[in-house]
Amino acid sequence: MLVSIPRYNHLMNQEPRYQSAGVDLRAKAEALALITQAVKSTYTPEVLAGIGAFGGLYAATALQSLAEPVLVASTDGVGTKTKLAAALGRYHSIGYDIVHHCINDILVQGARPLFFLDYLAAARLQPQIVAQIVTGVAEACRTHGMALLGGETAEMPGVYAPDEFDLVGTIVGVVERRAIIDGSGISVGDQLIALMSGGLQTNGYSLARAVLGSALNEPFEGHTVGEALLMPHRCYLPAVTPLLGPGVIKGMAHITGGGISGNLPRILPAGLGAAIDLGSWPVPAIFELIAARGAVSQAEMFEVFNMGAGFLLVVGPEDAASVTAQLEGYIIGEIVSSEGVRLA
Repeated sequence: MLVSIPRYNHLMNQEPRYQSAGVDLRAKAEALALITQAVKSTYTPEVLAGIGAFGGLYAATALQSLAEPVLVASTDGVGTKTKLAAALGRYHSIGYDIVHHCINDILVQGARPLFFLDYLAAARLQPQIVAQIVTGVAEACRTHGMALLGGETAEMPGVYAPDEFDLVGTIVGVVERRAIIDGSGISVGDQLIALMSGGLQTNGYSLARAVLGSALNEPFEGHTVGEALLMPHRCYLPAVTPLLGPGVIKGMAHITGGGISGNLPRILPAGLGAAIDLGSWPVPAIFELIAARGAVSQAEMFEVFNMGAGFLLVVGPEDAASVTAQLEGYIIGEIVSSEGVRLA
């Protein structure tokens, strides 16, 4: 049966109803045009289809050099750091934040990144801002040899408040099965080495903004408070990769929301815990400022923030000194025979 389609010629000069409802398809098309070259610059030979395709295609030839390749995947976001970026009008580094965060999450298990997908949603898409963010994502991917295989930009008025946006990333990496680092070999007496963070990284911004939101333009440590809070999330892949082959590392923990106490136990065998010496590494001044201005207790600071210890490695006592020197890290404690993390 044929269905008659009504004619709409009399509406040709009317403002598009979808646009008046809050969704501008032309803005999305403009944003796509601005980011296309940056995205394509990340493509590796394994990318068979990327931007514009309904699904990204990545050739499995990248896994052929491994005897038992295991794919490792993770998804995360940058939280309310987006609100800080919007307040300062600086969006580029947010792209680095999401990529580095996701790389660190799979690095914990010894994986190297293969490809990345991003999701950017807003109440209203502003093409120039989208371009800044996705260019940052692409640059970070390219730096670490990872393809930005695809993504999505969504305009959702009514879901997001005006001028609000969210940024989420998904990463897929690979590790040889026998090389997976899962913490199962950790034992009493093993040493904990901390690698310094790039500040707050991507966690604790709701508290930081509540305390310092009115002080973003104040001078601080050669920058402004806002610039110190916006420092990019550090990527630990270049530093840690040389140690993955020799089997020196017994376990790793990415210190995100929940601090050391909330993340380190995730890799420890049952019955084991850690004793941390709080004076064994330098705490960046931005954390001291948050604590002082907000009257935040030490216990809560260590529960919310990484406090400068952005990534932890567990190694045998015989390797601790050499690893610390190689990575410019700090020995901050050791594994003990009782569960939980003691901070003293």
